[in-house]
Amino acid sequence: MDRYKFLPLLGRVMIGAPFVMSGLGKLGAYAATVGYIAAMGLPVPPLAFLAAVAVELGGGLLLLSGYRARHVALAMAVFCLVTAAFFHHNFADQNQMIHFLKNVMMAGGLLQIAYFGAGAFSLDARAGRTASRTASLAS
Repeated sequence: MDRYKFLPLLGRVMIGAPFVMSGLGKLGAYAATVGYIAAMGLPVPPLAFLAAVAVELGGGLLLLSGYRARHVALAMAVFCLVTAAFFHHNFADQNQMIHFLKNVMMAGGLLQIAYFGAGAFSLDARAGRTASRTASLAS
């Protein structure tokens, strides 16, 4: 199985990179993002904007590096589910349904990271914070 130890890194990149891109996109479109948040009826849109950028950009970068990946992935999974519920709840619109399901799928992948950890190629592994759950599953 050692030849597959790169897979958790690949998974973290595939999940984390879109979050980083989305966070950067929000930074470049402050007024539009805050306006959209306000249109959805959320209170204090500028604060919600800051929270979204922190989770997407900050969480995405932490996930890519594999630093405290279990905690970060759990927080990001909750963020995905909350975002799905507040922003993609119009199931009559097929585009919104697709975004809702995408968020649920991302939350599922993040929960896998929360359970299994960041893998061998991570800052968590370097710091010795990766007690592998796969070993206990094999026995």
